[in-house]
Amino acid sequence: MRRVRYEVNGGPEVLFVEEAPVPVPGPGELLVRTEAIGISLPTVRKVREGHQAGALGGEVAGTVAAVGEGVTGFAPGDRVTGICFAHSYAELALVHQAFASRVPEWASAVDAVALVRSGLVARGAYEAGRPAAGESVLVTAAASAVGTLALQYAKAGGAARVVAAVGSPDKAEFVRALGADEVVLYGDDGWGEPVDVVLDGVGGDLLGPAVRALAPGGRLVAFSSGGGTVDAFELLVRSASVIGFQMAALARNQPELYARRLVELWELHRTGVLRTHVHARIPLADAARAHALVESRSNLGKVVLVP
Repeated sequence: MRRVRYEVNGGPEVLFVEEAPVPVPGPGELLVRTEAIGISLPTVRKVREGHQAGALGGEVAGTVAAVGEGVTGFAPGDRVTGICFAHSYAELALVHQAFASRVPEWASAVDAVALVRSGLVARGAYEAGRPAAGESVLVTAAASAVGTLALQYAKAGGAARVVAAVGSPDKAEFVRALGADEVVLYGDDGWGEPVDVVLDGVGGDLLGPAVRALAPGGRLVAFSSGGGTVDAFELLVRSASVIGFQMAALARNQPELYARRLVELWELHRTGVLRTHVHARIPLADAARAHALVESRSNLGKVVLVP
């Protein structure tokens, strides 16, 4: 089978396609013949910032080809999506049954990788901010896969004002079509009227203006892998708070809630409340081009590898 190998060689090219043995599913594992592989910013950052080679894990969707010992609830032929912690950039990938879920008959594999992980993160971050009906919500990285869904959650949840923060003005029309009432640019001198909740998927240097965008008593939900620091004085003068959210922690500590949200997510998508946006479908062999697209922050929605 083909898979993408990640190397650290000091040069611009670090992703290479190679022939590899078909992995054998271990206890509790599914071997999935991939039809779609999601590209995420944390994985792109791992490649660019890493100091040693490693497997590229991530979200995959496809058909179960084989199951390991002890697997229950899944069988060969089932259509699934899930997180692969080994080599996800491959024609066949291993997914533990605890991190797998079924793809409805009416949905495609591309739908699954554009919706499930990003939608669960968007929903979790939104609810972590404890928004009340009539409050205002600002979403950073609003044109990203998670950001597009977070905007829609905020609008459907009754936010009186939804603000999209993006890196370039050419994204304004796109995020307005998703429900944003206002659009601000990262480099703007202030982000307009203060908001009650900021959902931040960027981190780093953007944390400063994100905190300053909060109204008194506002909440900043940090769910980015970008790190960064928050000025405690800025929180103090606003009586504001910062809340961290991680999807893995929810899945691990509240599995019943995780499962319920997954069912609700697919239903919201089926009924048109949540729309996915796929910027590009790129062949597996062009994984480096897919990474460059995400790293440049020029994508509108999800970037997907298609074996």
